Amino acid sequence: MTEFEPIFFVVLGLLILSITLCIIRVLIGPTAPDRVVGLGTINTLVIVSMIAFGMATSSFIYFNVAIVYALLSYISTLFIAKYLEGGEF
Repeated sequence: MTEFEPIFFVVLGLLILSITLCIIRVLIGPTAPDRVVGLGTINTLVIVSMIAFGMATSSFIYFNVAIVYALLSYISTLFIAKYLEGGEF
């Protein structure tokens, strides 16, 4: 255990607070693009949370999961943007 581990858990707490605020934006967003941006922000914060948790616990499996999740998040955001634009898949 290192002396930096409590700092990582404080960071995780702040990230959870940020995710909660983004969930509120997704739920009450006035337009669909606002909701998509909120969802993309949630995805980014979840990726950062996985990396911070992996650093805090010294477990490198979370880095691999974060990379795969980032790729899937990017692809899903592209599909949602294409759908909102009115295009076909």
